[in-house]
Amino acid sequence: MDIEVLGTGCAKCKKLEENVRGAVAELGIEATVTKVEDIAKIMEHGVMSTPGVVIDGVVKGEGRIPSQQEIKNWLQGK
Repeated sequence: MDIEVLGTGCAKCKKLEENVRGAVAELGIEATVTKVEDIAKIMEHGVMSTPGVVIDGVVKGEGRIPSQQEIKNWLQGK
């Protein structure tokens, strides 16, 4: 599973990355978590408001910090 955390490095982006890594750890799944800070790469996903989360190429959230539980639901396909 490939997970991208989209954001330029603001506090919200860092919190989102923390939530993503926590959700992955709690579920014990194998995933590659990548922080994407390049604006052009962020916009390639069609994300106009950061922070954002992309799981296996699909934008799951943008412009807010989803809870760790919500991220776990996404990772479990719920």
